[in-house]
Amino acid sequence: MTNTDLADTDLADTDLADTDLADTELADDGRATTGRAATGVGDTGTGTVAVPQTELLRVEGLGLSFPRPGGGRRVRVLDDVDLSVRAGEIVGVIGETGSGKTTLARAIAGLGAPDAGRVLLDGVDISQLRGRAQRDFRRSGALQFVFQDPLRALDPDLTIGASIAEGLAITGTGTRASRAEQVSDALRRVGLDPAVADRLPAQISGGQRQRASIARAVIGRPRLLLCDEPVSALDASNRNHILRLLDGLRRQLEVGIVLISHDLSSLAGIADRVVVLYRGRVVEDGPIADVFSRPQHPYTALLIASAPSVRRQDRLDPASLRPAAGADPGADSDSDGAARRSAGGCVFAHRCRFATHACAETPPRRAVAGRPAVEWAAACHHVETWRDQVTGSTAILKESSA
Repeated sequence: MTNTDLADTDLADTDLADTDLADTELADDGRATTGRAATGVGDTGTGTVAVPQTELLRVEGLGLSFPRPGGGRRVRVLDDVDLSVRAGEIVGVIGETGSGKTTLARAIAGLGAPDAGRVLLDGVDISQLRGRAQRDFRRSGALQFVFQDPLRALDPDLTIGASIAEGLAITGTGTRASRAEQVSDALRRVGLDPAVADRLPAQISGGQRQRASIARAVIGRPRLLLCDEPVSALDASNRNHILRLLDGLRRQLEVGIVLISHDLSSLAGIADRVVVLYRGRVVEDGPIADVFSRPQHPYTALLIASAPSVRRQDRLDPASLRPAAGADPGADSDSDGAARRSAGGCVFAHRCRFATHACAETPPRRAVAGRPAVEWAAACHHVETWRDQVTGSTAILKESSA
């Protein structure tokens, strides 16, 4: 067995539970460390984590729409999205397919033109850069993208080393010999043998390809990494290796990371905060341990209740969070007619058991009781009352032992 064959198993011990939401514990430096906890919606403490205070990325009121095929009214994909990332922080973005997660990442990277709002990186509005200024920013390497499928992201005709060094070569950074040394250093940093540089993407495993993609992204010491489902195409072992790698890189390089994922357990062990998207709007954002242990928005609660778990515990039954068959979401209990969600109203009202006529209006961003809005907030008219309606034994799912 060669060194490169061993490369997929040479990182830290794998102990992220693939079927459990992980509890976020605190390391000595105040950042989140990997642990395990229940997926249930229960009050297990605040779990607030300390993170670096230097703001790196700020997204303000971002809106983006696409034209419909054949013309007509444009399709709104992102609507008034706010997001912030500090240096050395991992912010997870979750939501079901079609919620706008990838579109958000592409808009931040300048791969989609926003209709409204700003994207500030180190205080500079990069969404407004055009021409030479935009080209100079992209060549600076301050922002890098790690894509979902590394086999498609890497040029099949270039060796791994050539792909990793391509950005340096384009900007004329260093000599050929110095670039080769930087490539070797980058490969070692992501846990690969430098000999991998001479191979083509098809000649290495999926886990090695994704680490090579990350090496390509970090070789220029970026300020921000956008990772779009970077572990979804990998098996459980490689998935955990990549997650630990990203956690290590943010500590070593003080790089901010936006990590998009469908898998809540992938985020729970390494992310500091989480942003929940539904139909292009942020419905909740806050410290990940707090949000996962006591979600404040009904949609967040439904996502968490639906996540698989092998733990023996009491957790909310997803059925208790959905409208009953034949129910009319958005109608008050004493109303004789349906309240239809108007343009600008709550985007989740049509699926929400707790919706009332008030949900025809855009819900305000409400701070969680006892916490500042900048730390933990949810966009729901009933953030303080919906949980009171989830009572009784029928709302609790008693999980059988595994």
